[in-house]
Amino acid sequence: MSFALVVTNLRGGGAEKNMLRLAAGLAGRGHRVRLMLLEHRVEHEIPPGVEVHALTLAGARLPGGWLGKLLAAFRLRRLYRRLGLGAECLTISTLPFADEVVAEARLPNVWFRIANTLSAEIDELARRSVRKAARRLARYRRIYEGGNLVAVSDGVAENLRNVLGLRRARIVRIYNGFDLHALRLAAMRADPDVPRDSFVLHVGRFMPQKRHDLLFDAWRKASLPHRLVLLTQPSTELDALIASRGLQERVFVAGFRSNPYPWMRAAELLVLCSDREGLPNVLVEALACGTRVVSTDCPSGPREVLRGELARGLVPCGDAEALARAMREALGAPRPGVHALPEEFTEARMTAAYEALARAV
Repeated sequence: MSFALVVTNLRGGGAEKNMLRLAAGLAGRGHRVRLMLLEHRVEHEIPPGVEVHALTLAGARLPGGWLGKLLAAFRLRRLYRRLGLGAECLTISTLPFADEVVAEARLPNVWFRIANTLSAEIDELARRSVRKAARRLARYRRIYEGGNLVAVSDGVAENLRNVLGLRRARIVRIYNGFDLHALRLAAMRADPDVPRDSFVLHVGRFMPQKRHDLLFDAWRKASLPHRLVLLTQPSTELDALIASRGLQERVFVAGFRSNPYPWMRAAELLVLCSDREGLPNVLVEALACGTRVVSTDCPSGPREVLRGELARGLVPCGDAEALARAMREALGAPRPGVHALPEEFTEARMTAAYEALARAV
């Protein structure tokens, strides 16, 4: 089978890493896999057997706005013609910018992979500008209505159907899949930067939806003896937020790590405190590493990962007191066992589901 995976670039982030995992899984099963980068900007290792094609020179960015999208769509159509890709090739695109380019390029046999709860994003935008939120909703409906959509969780699928109102779209749910054996091997690798003292971990970019402000408020309330470690790029804005809570001595910004798994394995607890997600990879990864987790019960995904006894680690969004209490309680509980992670989150399940899409053409 032939697959083309379209992403804006490979500069980090959960969606990009998931596309690389999908590429690796499909290539490992003998399929021809092409990564189509709208911008040739790469911060991750390309899996063996995966071809890379880019629309720009290395390190270059596309122009902004509609000009950049139209230029990318023209180049992408031309690239498909040059490679001789038609309906026999299943194209999978992810994240709205790439999806809009793919839609404009009018490529055959396309599935759009929806990685976030889009209505939560629109609601967040509406708090700043109702007009911009209305334009964003119209944009998403223009791209996705009537299309083929892969939702990364049941919550995302429900949101697309019943909140965004995409009644004519074909929607299937395929969870993000992980090579759990490889992940656990990566967690065993020595990393001299991992702190030797006990610490609690947060992994995620410094952006509004990740709610670092809530994390710091909860950290103050929890009064734990551990250090709070952030795997995110340093910034003056982040430093200012830490200082505003008086946490300079209790929070360590460790930067982005291409292999975060030794940090997860060593952590006493991983915390996710987002207002919205699609399916949070870090919860799956931490459980695979045998690490305790707590999470906001945000739309969507955490409730689908943290099942049974693990659901005790779910707290309401925006509640610093509840998050602090959950962190204290989780640290008193045993670490999760190898069977805590639901079987649906494996690479084999994911790749088989995408193969089924390709066979259905």
